[in-house]
Amino acid sequence: MMTAEEFGNAADEIAATFPEDFFRELNGGIVVREGARIHPEAEADDLFVLGEYHRDRYLGRFVVLYYGSFERCFGYYTDDALREKLRKVLLHEFRHHLESLAGERDLEIEDAIEISKYKYRLQSGPELRT
Repeated sequence: MMTAEEFGNAADEIAATFPEDFFRELNGGIVVREGARIHPEAEADDLFVLGEYHRDRYLGRFVVLYYGSFERCFGYYTDDALREKLRKVLLHEFRHHLESLAGERDLEIEDAIEISKYKYRLQSGPELRT
């Protein structure tokens, strides 16, 4: 597993390949936090937040990546595989940003559906948890 510093550098390198328009009004940039974050809807310590998009009245718009969550979920990945996962998470968070600028909420709805599926699997018994 890459270090937190290497992870941050990889995030910057990946983001540098994105179109300039992605960064419009993203005044807080990309922030890497070293810790892990458990999703607030988690039923146990089994659902980690990898990244979040924030729109804050005072802090502006920014993306947070949780190195510790990546480490917990993908610590066994090769660096190349981890970079690919990181790229997908960054694209996901930038989609939130771009939809926010456009006044859309499609990805928020998709995320809520995924959380509902997670909760359904937990309530439905072990045969659906795979």
